[in-house]
Order: sequence, then structure tokens, then C-alpha cells
Amino acid sequence: MPLRGVRVVELAGLAPAPLCGMILADFGAQVVRVDRMPRSAVAIDVQGRGKRSLVLDLKQPAGPGVLKRLCRRADVVIEPFRHGVMEKLGLGPEVLLEENPRLIYARLTGFGQTGKYARSAGHDINYLALSGVLSRLGRKDEKPYPPINLLADFGGGGVMCAMGIITALYERTKSGKGQVIDASLVEGTAYLSSFLWKSQNLGLWNRPRGENMLDSGAHFYETYETSDGKYMAVGAIEPQFYEQLIKGLGLDSDKLPSQLSFSDWPKMKKKFASIFAQKTQAEWCSIFDGTDACVTPVLTFDDVASHQHNKERGSFIKNEQEEISPRPAPLLSRTPAVPSFKRDPFIGEHTEEILREYGFTQEEITKLYSDKVIEFSKLEANL
Repeated sequence: MPLRGVRVVELAGLAPAPLCGMILADFGAQVVRVDRMPRSAVAIDVQGRGKRSLVLDLKQPAGPGVLKRLCRRADVVIEPFRHGVMEKLGLGPEVLLEENPRLIYARLTGFGQTGKYARSAGHDINYLALSGVLSRLGRKDEKPYPPINLLADFGGGGVMCAMGIITALYERTKSGKGQVIDASLVEGTAYLSSFLWKSQNLGLWNRPRGENMLDSGAHFYETYETSDGKYMAVGAIEPQFYEQLIKGLGLDSDKLPSQLSFSDWPKMKKKFASIFAQKTQAEWCSIFDGTDACVTPVLTFDDVASHQHNKERGSFIKNEQEEISPRPAPLLSRTPAVPSFKRDPFIGEHTEEILREYGFTQEEITKLYSDKVIEFSKLEANL
């Protein structure tokens, strides 16, 4: 795998940092998740695939010293805390990079390391709002709403940070030096949404929210309910695709208004809705599958893995507990990701194993345990 041999220390956090670590693990990195003292012995990180867990109390006097030793042998550290937290612990980038000049120190925060909000708390909806993107999300005459927490947390945060880490690792092959990554979810979300700015400048996204082509304004870019209570997704933007959509719906384009007649979009939506409601999802699939009408079923999580296309590509995988999850993407031809099929690690499950690998003696491990600096999962405890 492309990241085989890369050692990553991921400080446990919410949403974006776990995804970032899982991406690196899926592509071969050895990811150690440094967890806080667990509330439950069976607590897990739902994005813990391929990782190992070590419990370390950084508030104990000896805690920061343990993390320093881990980072001396690491290639990457992922830090998800608010600005200033690591500095108070004596674990800021200046300290860790001095001890390990090749270290990639990734700081993944909502607002970034500088600026008015750098020390403020926030969540996906706040980062999305400050990026400007939230103002464009939502249907006509409705308030803005976020797409769960996918856009800022995972897209602008976890994925962008992983890209930054891989870029920094590549640069290190030439310079031999590590560096600090300031990954802001606000800026990552804005960058991810560059299309909106460019489109607006070109007049492609300059109508009010919910009245543009791709934000539920157009009748040919929408979802429609079928007779069995399911849905079809329509994305027939190009004229030649729109013509196939019209044909599949049994309509005559010569008797319809122009595709881009904005004033007719609401009326056309009602017409399309009434037609889609006359057949089941399966019946519409039999009509549109194999065409370029850009009409597909809206699959539920229960259906997605069994859909013929996804089955043929192996797009979803099962772990040893029969839990389904998406296969890592993108697919590399020569060195593809090989995700772990083991269950996600329990918090503290690998504490002793990891410390031994990073050079700690049994005597040191026993002392750290007795001083409550580290902890083991009760299901795996052997000290």
C-alpha cells in the first residue's frame, strides 16, 4: 500500500480527525490513536478502522513525556484541539519538531490557528456558516440548512487535512524536513466549494437560494417520490440528456417550455412529480437504466451494497462482524488501499503493545500504569 511504513500518532478527537486518521490507515499507514481515559471499556471510535488504541492521560505529569517519545519515532501527528491546548502541555510544534525535525504536525481545528475565533468552540454548522457556504444551502423560501455534518467536518476538515499530510510527506522526500499544517474547517469548506464562487462570477449561481440549477431550483435536477414511497434522483442538465429524460417520462419536448425557462421550473416540477408518482422505483429503473437520462434510484443504506453496480465494483465491504462500510476511495491500480476487516479497536486495547514498539521497557510501562498515566482496555488487560 502507498503509505506502508508511515507512522501516525492521532490524538483522539471528534469527526474530522478520526476520518483523517482512517484515510491514512486505509492506505497503509500505521495509525496509533491516543485516547483519553475511557468512560467505558468497550467504547470505540466509529472511524477506527485499521487503527490501534493507546490510552494516555496528558494531564498527568508524566503524560506529555510519553507523547513526546511517541512523536520522536512518528512521521505524522494529528492534533485536533483548540489553539493553545498543546502549547500549555509543552507539546506544541516548536517542541516536537525540535526533537523530530522530520515530523509532519497536522493541526486540525475549526477556525484555524490565528484569527478572532481561533480559541472559540464550534461545530460543523458554525464552520459552514463562517465559510459562506451555508448561506447557499437550502430550498426556496426556507432557512439555510446544513447537509448533516458532512461538508465542513469531513469534506473541509478530514479529507483536506489528509491531503495536506500526504502533500507534506511527499515534499519531505525532497527536503528531508517536516512542517506544520494549519487545517481550518472554515477554509477547507470554502476551498472545497470554490465552484460556487467561480460559478457566481460567471452568472451560473447568482439567483436566490433554491432557485438555481443545482440547489433544487430546476425540475431536471431534483428528487421525485415514486408510487411505492421511494425516490428517484434526476440530474439531466445537458440538453441531450434532458431529451432522454423527457422521452422516458412519456412527454413530447415540442409541447413543453424551454428547459432553461426559469419561470416555468415550478410548473414543470409539479408535472414531473405527478408522473414519477405513477410508477414504482423499480419500474422507473427499468425505464431509465442503460440510458443517458441521468436518472438513478435513491438507495437507502439497506439497499446500497446489493445494487448491481456497487456489487460489481465491490464498492462496499463487510468486516468480520458483518458490518457494512464503504471501500476506501479512490481505487489505485497498482497499490490500492487494503482496509482492515477487523473490528474497530476498543479504547486502550493496544496500550502495552504500542509502547513496547516505541521503545518503552516493561518496567516503564508498569510504572506508568501504576501512576495512572496509561490505561488498558478491561477486555484486554494483562497488567
